[in-house]
Amino acid sequence: MQDVAALSSGKGHTDENFPVASFLISKRLRPAILAFYRFARAADDVADHAEAPPAEKLALLAEMRGSLLGERQTSPEAEALRNILLERNLTTQHGLDLLEAFRRDVTKRRYTDWNDLMDYCRYSANPVGRFVLDVHGETHALWSACDALCSGLQVINHLQDCARDYHALDRVYIPLDILQQHGLEPSVLAEERSPPALRRVLDDLLVRVAQLLDQSRPFAAGIADRRLALEVAVIQRLAEDLTRRLRLRDPLADRVHHTKSEAARIGLAAAAAYLFGRNAQSSGRARRDWHETAHGS
Repeated sequence: MQDVAALSSGKGHTDENFPVASFLISKRLRPAILAFYRFARAADDVADHAEAPPAEKLALLAEMRGSLLGERQTSPEAEALRNILLERNLTTQHGLDLLEAFRRDVTKRRYTDWNDLMDYCRYSANPVGRFVLDVHGETHALWSACDALCSGLQVINHLQDCARDYHALDRVYIPLDILQQHGLEPSVLAEERSPPALRRVLDDLLVRVAQLLDQSRPFAAGIADRRLALEVAVIQRLAEDLTRRLRLRDPLADRVHHTKSEAARIGLAAAAAYLFGRNAQSSGRARRDWHETAHGS
């Protein structure tokens, strides 16, 4: 059996579609987030490898699980994350949930409906945001808004990569019932361009993504750590822009992903808008406090 390193894609945290442990995050917290990312990246590479047999993938993911729990020492990525978790008194649950998602990627290639897809996102996406919040010591009251953003991001990734996932892995995240409502089979993803019926399917899913992003929009304002709040505001704006692009572009024929320069431009605009709004809010509170004090209220 090969080891995890042999199945590595070579992809790093700077290659992702959204910021991972960017300069906005406090330096003292970045090692924990990067350890979690490397663990997730390694497991994702195993699950997505185009040639490794499913039994081998599942065995490697089991090795990672055992190493995360301290039952064995066969996965450097899992051991490194375990050490970080022990040092900072953090739970292993988020890492275990991710491994469940990657096991599903190996064994499950179709999703019956939206609820089925959201259950997958519960394991594949939401643990990432929850872990970052835990690292920052943020309240669990933020988990609902965080989950909405993470699930929205996950579906966006599924849609922009739907052709690649189908061709490379025969994996389809678009719910089967929505395809069937429009008279389509998953094989439509092999077309060179989206036919009108698939365009309607994508638009249906984008309405649902927009609803998730509406739920997550107040998320940044509720975060106590200002650096993390700023990064979340940037990610929210990037997600909203990708949703817009998916409405205008065909993921079977066109590039949807942001280039690095496009992401930087959108991120800077989002950061400026967030800081301006936060400063305006603080100034408004200060004026109200002054008014109440001056009038003896």
